[in-house]
Amino acid sequence: MVNVGIIGGAGYTAGELLRILIWHPQANISFVQSTSHMGHPVSDVHRDLLGDTDLSFSEADYKAIDVLFICSGHGKTKLFLEENNLPETVKIIDLSTDFRPKANEKGFVYGLPEINKDKIVNADKIANPGCFATCIELGLLPLAKENKLKEEVHITAITGSTGAGQNPTSTSHFSWKNNNVSVYKAFTHQHLAEITETVLQLQPSFDKEINFIPVRGNFSRGIMATIYTDCDWSAEEAVEKYKIYYKNHPFVSISNISPDVKQVVNTNKCVLYLEKHGSKLMIISVIDNLLKGASGQAVQNMNLLFGMPEILGLGLKPVGF
Repeated sequence: MVNVGIIGGAGYTAGELLRILIWHPQANISFVQSTSHMGHPVSDVHRDLLGDTDLSFSEADYKAIDVLFICSGHGKTKLFLEENNLPETVKIIDLSTDFRPKANEKGFVYGLPEINKDKIVNADKIANPGCFATCIELGLLPLAKENKLKEEVHITAITGSTGAGQNPTSTSHFSWKNNNVSVYKAFTHQHLAEITETVLQLQPSFDKEINFIPVRGNFSRGIMATIYTDCDWSAEEAVEKYKIYYKNHPFVSISNISPDVKQVVNTNKCVLYLEKHGSKLMIISVIDNLLKGASGQAVQNMNLLFGMPEILGLGLKPVGF
C-alpha cells in the first residue's frame, strides 16, 4: 500500500483526488489537511463522499506517508516547501503551477506521462501539468516528434467553470456564467510557457509562435481545444502517426468521429480527432480539466512513481448523458 497525504484538501482538485484514492486498491489516505476545515468530516465539504469515507480534515503527519499531493493555490507550494522540512523519503506531486516552467532546473520532473514516463518512474518530485497545457500538448506531441511543426500553431480552447477553482469570482458567478462565453488572457495564458517547453523537448528547432485563445465556457467540466497548423501529411498519414505515438499510452485515443466533451468528463481520457483542410491539419483534443487535466493525471503519476500499473484506480466511466 502507498500511504498518501493531501495538502489543501478542500478544493476541487483535492475532492477529485479523494474520489479516486478512496477506491484505489493500493492507496491508503493517511491524512487530508485543510486549515479552514480542521476537524470537520471530509464529506461536509465534498458532499458526494458521504457514506464513502469517515475521514476528517486533520493535522499533517509527514512521517506517515510515502507521497504528498499538494493541492494548494498557485504560488503556495513554493512557500510551503520553504516552510516545511519533509522527510527525504516522501515523494511530492504538486498540482500548482509553481514548478512547471523549467521543472528540471527546480528539481522536479514535468509530469506528462505521454512524454516523460521514463523520467517520472525515477522521480522524487512531480510538477503535475496544467489542464489547458495537457489538452493542447497531447494534440501537438506527435507532430513535434516527427519534426512537423514548421509554421505558427493556432489554438482556441474552451474550458468549464471548474477550471477557475472553487472560490467564486465575478466571472464564475452563475448569473454571469450562465448562457455566456468569453475570451480571457488571449495570447498570454500562463500555460503557454509549459506548452512551449514541452514542444521544444521533442522539436528543439521549433521557432514559430503558438497562438492560444482561451475561452470560458458556460458548463462545469471539460476542455475542448481546436488546433490547426500547416502540415504536409495526408489525413491518413496523420492518423497513423498519431496512433503510433500513443500506442503505449493507455489514456489517449484517436477517434474517427469528431468528439464531444461528454466522452471524457469524469475520466482520465484524452480523445483526439484529426482532419485535413488543404495544407492545414486540424486537431481536436478533449479532456476533463479536473481529471486528466489535474487529479487523474496526478494519480497516474503516483502509479508510475511506485511501480504500479499506470491505469490502476483510473478505470472511470464518463457520464454520457
